[in-house]
Amino acid sequence: MNDSKVLAASSAKNESKAWLYVILAGLLEIVWASGFKYEEVPSLVVLLAILLSFDLIIRATKVIPVGTVYAVFAGIGTIGTVIVEMVFENGSVSPLRVALILLLLVCIIGLKLTNKESEL
Repeated sequence: MNDSKVLAASSAKNESKAWLYVILAGLLEIVWASGFKYEEVPSLVVLLAILLSFDLIIRATKVIPVGTVYAVFAGIGTIGTVIVEMVFENGSVSPLRVALILLLLVCIIGLKLTNKESEL
């Protein structure tokens, strides 16, 4: 395998790993954001989730643009905490609320897909 193919494969692996970090950080944001509201989530869990989620997004920004990382991270956290609140508090599940969550999800996917285009 020549050097350019090895470099491209390594770069793709690093980007995949960075996206995994963003997703995990977003899931941890759901934990710590929900932990602020629900006493059932221990303070230590909230603290560890905050620290780990920010460590992961810092690592991801070394490979993916910071604006994209933060937008996806915040979007995952927002969608997740809204869903947690709807489930645990029997929150209203109006069609408008569902549509807005889906719109946010489409925007997150769009950011990921356009990330490659910005590098060309």
